Amino acid sequence: MASPAELVERREGCQFMRIVLASSEAVPFSKTGGLADVAAALPKALGQIGHEVSLITPHYPRMISKGGEQAPPIEPTGISLRVMVGSKQVEGRILRSTLPGSKVTVYLIDQPGYFDRAGLYVEHDQDYRDNSERFIFFSRAVMEAIRLLNLRPDIVHANDWQTGLVPALVNIEYRGTPGFEQTASVFTIHNMAFQGQFWHWDMLLTGLDWKYFNWKQMECYGHLNLLKTGITFADLVTTVSPTYAREIRTPEFGCGLNGALTSRQADLVGILNGVDTEVWNPQTDTKIVKTYSASTLNAGKAACKAAVQERLGLPKNPSVLLLGSISRMTHQKGFQLVEQCASMLLDQDIQLIFLGSGEPRFEGLLQDLARQKPDKVATTIGYDEELSHQIEAGADAFLMPSEFEPCGLNQMYSLIYGTVPIVRAVGGLADSVVDATDENVEKGIANGFSFREFRSDVLFWNICRARSMFSDPQKWNRLQQVGMKQDWSWKSSANEYVRVYDRALAKRTAPVGIGAGASNHDNSPQN
Repeated sequence: MASPAELVERREGCQFMRIVLASSEAVPFSKTGGLADVAAALPKALGQIGHEVSLITPHYPRMISKGGEQAPPIEPTGISLRVMVGSKQVEGRILRSTLPGSKVTVYLIDQPGYFDRAGLYVEHDQDYRDNSERFIFFSRAVMEAIRLLNLRPDIVHANDWQTGLVPALVNIEYRGTPGFEQTASVFTIHNMAFQGQFWHWDMLLTGLDWKYFNWKQMECYGHLNLLKTGITFADLVTTVSPTYAREIRTPEFGCGLNGALTSRQADLVGILNGVDTEVWNPQTDTKIVKTYSASTLNAGKAACKAAVQERLGLPKNPSVLLLGSISRMTHQKGFQLVEQCASMLLDQDIQLIFLGSGEPRFEGLLQDLARQKPDKVATTIGYDEELSHQIEAGADAFLMPSEFEPCGLNQMYSLIYGTVPIVRAVGGLADSVVDATDENVEKGIANGFSFREFRSDVLFWNICRARSMFSDPQKWNRLQQVGMKQDWSWKSSANEYVRVYDRALAKRTAPVGIGAGASNHDNSPQN
């Protein structure tokens, strides 16, 4: 057991921590969204500043390198595990790999019945009916893998509802057992809209006592809620931007859990995600036709713009404002605003590139626009890693009018590539994009266009603002230079996570008892 003096030494940065991250997806092994990027980039950054880091994720054989970079070799460890899921015993194997460009060990939980499928969570636009069972198994497998591999973590860092049971298991079943004597738990919310909410009888699958199925801990409006479980039992809770940490304590953004989050506000920290600059860097990017830096921006972007216009069949016109969008095509991402002002956009001297997939309504809309105006709109349905880099490098501006956005990564990729973001000021977009008002431009702090009202006319007006400023190369270059010279790497964010880990470890010097999160709910509002 670590002594208080040892914990102080760790907090002063004199001793490394052993950190285990658990995530349902991680590039290059699997990906549906930004969680996968964070789950790979944060461990690498933590390892680079001297901590011993392991990542545990499911093994999805059909997902390996799908649409992305080549995964490193995966090998068996020879270790099997058995966990109880409800009344049945489920067996899995532990495989091993590494994160590319790092010494971070990745352990993959192999259970073909749960994870050898066409999708991670969804197939044919329908959630898998056994998602609760699949990720209850995964959470229990994470804890057993830690025990069998003798990882002896100081911190277990769980992410989103798929690992929401992990902090509860740390507190209820593993607290004080060999290898977990002073293990603290941290839980990160990546998107409040996805909560892992299931019917109440799935509580039986968790193997935990029914007494925890109450409005202070695991129950939410009559259902088992795995996101709430993680929020309740973790020693510290984080989310992916400071603004989102404030927003989710309100009814508008809390998705029914604002009361639970308000009760944990003293233990809730917003940390803006970083960017893996080994992957997203215009100076070294092998996927673009010409690399460039802030000092060679004009020539580099001109070449990249011409190349992406040619690839997608748009007229090669350097003077037209080229807007890029790489996104899930959903209401959350604000595509209803694009739909509402589409006819006005097509009347402007602009070009639009869309890459992504999502709701059939929006996919169809954007494909129709490309058929109607092939000289102005190019739409690619699906995901293409190479094309996404080429759009970031070749576009003049990036469109991200999200209804809500916990953090967002593409606006930061855009800033690094000198591509000016046009965003709604919510979540991480508000924390990273400074609006190009005359005052902000004069101060040298403006790096994009940002608006508050979620209306199509406001979006259209901001696109017109961008087009107007684009016609003044000197002003436009000032916006680009500000964004490119800011530090968007993971280094700063990783150090903030270490401070959170230190706080979580400090809480573990308290007497052994019920979870710190659970005890804070005595006076919380229902759900």
